[in-house]
Amino acid sequence: MKIRLEADKIWQEYQEGMAYKEGLDLFDTVQQCEDFFVGDQWKGCEAKDLDKPVMNILRRVVTFFVASIVSDDIGISLETFDRDPAAQPVLRMLEDQLDQVMENAKLRPKLRQAIRDAAVDGDCCLHYWFDTEASQGRLKGNLDETPGEIRAELLENYNVFFGNAQSPEVERQPWIILRYRMDLTEARQLARSQGVEEWESIQPDEQERGVNTEYEKGKVTVLRKYWKENGTVHHTEVCRQCVLRKPAETGYRRYPLVWMPWEKVKNQFHGKGAIAGLIPNQIFINKLYAMAMRHVMMCAFPKVAYNRAMLPGGWTNRVGEAIPVQGDPNVAIGQGLRVPDMSAQVLQMIQQVAKDTRDTMGASDASLGNIKPDNTSAIVATQKATAMPLELQKMAFYELVEDSVRIWLEMMRENYGLRYVRLGQDEQGQDLVTLFDFAGLEELDLKLNVDIGASTYWSEIMQVNTMDNLYRSGIINDPVLYLESIPKGYIRNQGDLIRQVKQEKQQAEMLAGMQAMGQTGGAPAT
Repeated sequence: MKIRLEADKIWQEYQEGMAYKEGLDLFDTVQQCEDFFVGDQWKGCEAKDLDKPVMNILRRVVTFFVASIVSDDIGISLETFDRDPAAQPVLRMLEDQLDQVMENAKLRPKLRQAIRDAAVDGDCCLHYWFDTEASQGRLKGNLDETPGEIRAELLENYNVFFGNAQSPEVERQPWIILRYRMDLTEARQLARSQGVEEWESIQPDEQERGVNTEYEKGKVTVLRKYWKENGTVHHTEVCRQCVLRKPAETGYRRYPLVWMPWEKVKNQFHGKGAIAGLIPNQIFINKLYAMAMRHVMMCAFPKVAYNRAMLPGGWTNRVGEAIPVQGDPNVAIGQGLRVPDMSAQVLQMIQQVAKDTRDTMGASDASLGNIKPDNTSAIVATQKATAMPLELQKMAFYELVEDSVRIWLEMMRENYGLRYVRLGQDEQGQDLVTLFDFAGLEELDLKLNVDIGASTYWSEIMQVNTMDNLYRSGIINDPVLYLESIPKGYIRNQGDLIRQVKQEKQQAEMLAGMQAMGQTGGAPAT
């Protein structure tokens, strides 16, 4: 397949992608789902004399989904296929580097936002790029190191265009286009830095479709295109008028982005969100609440009916005021009237629809904590059964994180260069800091294993308990071996303790040796 790299050709592919999304009614669906999630559920309603209550059951369920999926921490472990012991220090170093990427890129909050976007909009996308201007890569300003850090950004699903719109698999795409909005000055500077002669022809435009784009003025729509050529990923950037960034090779073998649909839909790469099909339920609940509130305001208070012929001055509610009457004042001239009460079926229907909506979404009263804990075993069983519908999304989330780690390793191999890293400890317990060339990862055959969630937490707790039992029972007598086997983070100043125990052990051995020599020297010669 021939990859088109001209600005007008890429813009044509972008227009075709926009038409495809319009055919799916994606933009209106995303806008409506966003409005209902944040609580703007009466948008477009012209009933000025009607109160507009919002009983937002969708937001509570979605936040429950997000908390259930990403509440546990993420652990990463690497192994080689041949399990070579000599490669273990390098693997442990890479695990530390991956943890640093997650911290510097602020990936944990971005993952929470990504799951939220998938549940509300239908899809989520994380794009990774290497920031060469970042200085965190250097140790104390050492110029031998290669600067730069891996960055992450969230992209809206309507700003991502796949070459094969029938498949959600990223690595099977012939090309991928990402849409951005860039300031006019920045776009022209980028084109000038790339030696583009037509940089003055770049003009601002309006974003064709999107969400909350009414106030975007003076910006340029920029398209970044990725494609694979000879096994590696290439990229370029264009606007409507010209090329902004000339085609270049990244050196990566994987596209630097991950994609996750909440619920897959056949023959399209866009998924279905958790709330899109339940918006009519939310509208029905809000309508019933609004009409019930209107009935209470209009009919809950008693009304007085009086004979106008007998009260020429009209009715008054002022305390102690005299009322002029025509005729016999003993004759009843006024009476309180009461409108029939509203049917109890209204509130029952609201509660039933809300409960059924939460249940069909997979968030029962037990999982949301709306029941009294009379039977703990039953509640735990109910919560586990309720969490089962989220297992598919959890597995997709784990796959998204695993693909992200594979991308980071590709970027480390290509962009990190020479960096000071810690490769274990020496015999005295001091950290071994050395200059490591990350280009050598090309020769390291990696088997990647990503442990996410409670499994990592409980495996570490089980390891600590097991080591405690082995040490108490005397199977392990060496305190250094015990301390080195405890996972990091459970003992403060673990390295200092290990060094102190080693020093005390060496001193005891030296003292025992000196005593043995003294006893030997004092013995009579034979």
